[in-house]
Amino acid sequence: MLLKRTLWLCVFTICSLPLWAQQTQADSYTRYELLSPESQSFRIVYDVSATQAGSKYYWNTLRKGSEHTVDAVYDLYSGKALKWEIVEGKTAKANGHVYASDDTDYLQIELARPVPQGGEARIRIDKTYKDTKSYYKEGDVIVFNRSLGIKRNAIVLPENYEVIGCNHPSQINTEASGRIKISFLNDGVGAVPLEIKARPLKNGVTTSRKGQNPWPDYKPSPQGRDKSKARLNYTFNERAFQDREIVYFLQQPETHSFRLYHDYTEKRPGIDKYVNIVRPGSKASKPSAKILDTGEELKVETLRGKEITAKGIEINNVTDATEAVVIWFDPVTQGASKRLRIEETYTDPNRYLLYGEELVWDRSFGRNRNTVIMPEGWYLTLNTIPARISLTEKGEVKLDYVNPRPDVIDVLIMGRRR
Repeated sequence: MLLKRTLWLCVFTICSLPLWAQQTQADSYTRYELLSPESQSFRIVYDVSATQAGSKYYWNTLRKGSEHTVDAVYDLYSGKALKWEIVEGKTAKANGHVYASDDTDYLQIELARPVPQGGEARIRIDKTYKDTKSYYKEGDVIVFNRSLGIKRNAIVLPENYEVIGCNHPSQINTEASGRIKISFLNDGVGAVPLEIKARPLKNGVTTSRKGQNPWPDYKPSPQGRDKSKARLNYTFNERAFQDREIVYFLQQPETHSFRLYHDYTEKRPGIDKYVNIVRPGSKASKPSAKILDTGEELKVETLRGKEITAKGIEINNVTDATEAVVIWFDPVTQGASKRLRIEETYTDPNRYLLYGEELVWDRSFGRNRNTVIMPEGWYLTLNTIPARISLTEKGEVKLDYVNPRPDVIDVLIMGRRR
């Protein structure tokens, strides 16, 4: 009887805790900058979004076995510094982090504003770790050996080092400083046991690209690049750092419609709008938008043809059939950013239809993270691009696509009624 009362007391205690105490997060990205090999230290710049509505704090676990120094914490919406302190697990638990471990230290961050309902609080943590087990030398070779649970990561080598080993598929690029950057997006379900090896370059790294272009008059066609010629002076965006994501909610196929939302971060100072060009063959309806950082609802307009140019919106090849959804917001200030969520319903009878008794949905994805949720009452019979499959809380089939490559994937989904 005493045991039963104790169990009921535990259940009541957990259920009665405020929801903001149950920390949730999203959009995590970590950049590791390896400092001099002798220091066995590395700078960590960690971007993360607190997502539990009402949360006033965010707790970042400080890994055991490392000497840590916190340099700064910023609110990415305003660009301003946030208050923080390092606390023991008992203190974090007393302040609301119910799952804090008593024998672990936490970086406790006071958020600039409580997380809005359906929104998020974006923060950047800048800290330095010294970890002799993660960063060390083997002769002249440096080794970065660390288990990374965060899905989006970049590792920047010390100055004048070249990469000679990396056990996880990654992009390689040279930063303006000349330092080599290795980045990857983990599309698996577990942590990556990452090991990177690098060695010093005798002549250092050069960032200039000199040479005579053998085809100076070449211009890409509207259909894309000429694959018979090498890409000279080519640049690309780090795939792991890209933070656009989209979720599709398929309606019943007879409607040819699907609801979607996509999240986008605007960082360019002075920008006061987001323009979404509706794909040819599709029709957009019921658009809405908000700032995820604050919950503020935004003004949305659907413009067509001459209405687009009349508003001073500069896009190429505007015709009478061109349709644009425009979201207006206050201009982004220097050092700040805005995280937008745009929602709308698309109707596309050419790419979402009922073929006999089978649902067919055919669409290309350019973003690195995409989710498709099947309509209620349907099961999956075909999926061409590898995806993680699960069920939503309502029991609908959900497909999560992660594309770590800088290309487009053509997704074809089919299904039948249960």
